[in-house]
Amino acid sequence: MAVIALGPPLLWLLCAGGAPSLSYRELKDLKKANVLHIDVRERWEIDKFGKIPASINIPLGELVEALQMDPTEFKEQYNQKMPAKSDPVVFSCLAGTRSKQALGFATSLGFSRVQQYAGGFEDWVKHEPPEKK
Repeated sequence: MAVIALGPPLLWLLCAGGAPSLSYRELKDLKKANVLHIDVRERWEIDKFGKIPASINIPLGELVEALQMDPTEFKEQYNQKMPAKSDPVVFSCLAGTRSKQALGFATSLGFSRVQQYAGGFEDWVKHEPPEKK
């Protein structure tokens, strides 16, 4: 039997592969329970198209650094309490590609209760209008 060494990219793909993906309704219910919802789209996308209400924007390129910040710095930068590794966190993007990557990053950093809303912003706006900045 061959043993294959998994580098980080393959590892996060495998971690995210079986990851639970939320439906619109599940995300709506989770938001009532105060889950931290991180939208990993770029800032210009939020500015141009709006956002899912009660989500915070941390572009994918900043996510790994953000999830390792000092809690005070995180609060200052994102106006939100830093999530603990055991807190429920949901990632979304436009249509699921970047949120899947975010899920892998967070899992590799030790976050244990992370999920993605794979339908993302595209799916959300089919159900209700976005929040404008």
